[in-house]
Amino acid sequence: MPAHEQKCGADRAVNLPTQCRGVKRRFDRLAALALLLGISASGAHGQALPASPDAAALESGQEIRAQLTPRQYTTLSSEMAARIDRIATRVGERFKKGDVLVAFDCAAQKAQLAHAQAVLTQAEKTFVINQRLMQLKSTGQLELDIAAAEVEKAKADRSAAEAAVAKCTIIAPFDGIAVDQKAREFQYTNAGQPLLDILDDHGLEVELIAPSRWLAWLKPGMAFKVEIHETDKSYAAQVTRLSGRVDPVSQTIKVIGEITQAAPELMAGMSGRAVITPPSGQ
Repeated sequence: MPAHEQKCGADRAVNLPTQCRGVKRRFDRLAALALLLGISASGAHGQALPASPDAAALESGQEIRAQLTPRQYTTLSSEMAARIDRIATRVGERFKKGDVLVAFDCAAQKAQLAHAQAVLTQAEKTFVINQRLMQLKSTGQLELDIAAAEVEKAKADRSAAEAAVAKCTIIAPFDGIAVDQKAREFQYTNAGQPLLDILDDHGLEVELIAPSRWLAWLKPGMAFKVEIHETDKSYAAQVTRLSGRVDPVSQTIKVIGEITQAAPELMAGMSGRAVITPPSGQ
């Protein structure tokens, strides 16, 4: 340490000279930074810092962090610009596949469908009449072909109107539960606006980030244990699949598993640690 800094260190208890004030400010900044980083003064002077639990677990080759994720989850969005008439499920409520979750005010779309159906009926009757006239030699083939084309055009218009009416309701794509509501009843929405977050809470998976060197012995079907912090319990699980890519920076790979025992208390987002025992000789 420079002589002037040694002198300043000895004079900290008394009034500081001008030369020492800059040294004191630098010392205070270093001390604050050490507190933010969670290290002690002795650690700042070159002593080895203890490894984090996750790093130690990776080095042990047996314990890694685990998180529960839903197998199916999605954000339901509006496919049309319309006013929400009804939201049939609230956050925390369960639903079945095929249930109506959101309904829109679609009076205009339904009127367009009725109009398209009426036009199709008219075109079909005109075509039938032209067929009879053709048999009686009272009309030509061109008129009959035009009538047939009008029928096909009216059918296409009706299909378009039916598709618009189908967007008036959002149907549950799977059994699950609503976890977040992003819109309210009687609110006007635009196409693509998120409305509900839903997930299948009965199909949970275990996501792990394992060292890539474990690929020498870690295979689908391998059994392991998962200890969940929120429930303070251990559950039997097995590896179902491995990611198709190794992260070259961290030299890790994502591993997906599933709980193999009944555990209705588990929820998506819970976390803990996975205990994986390598085969003997590894």
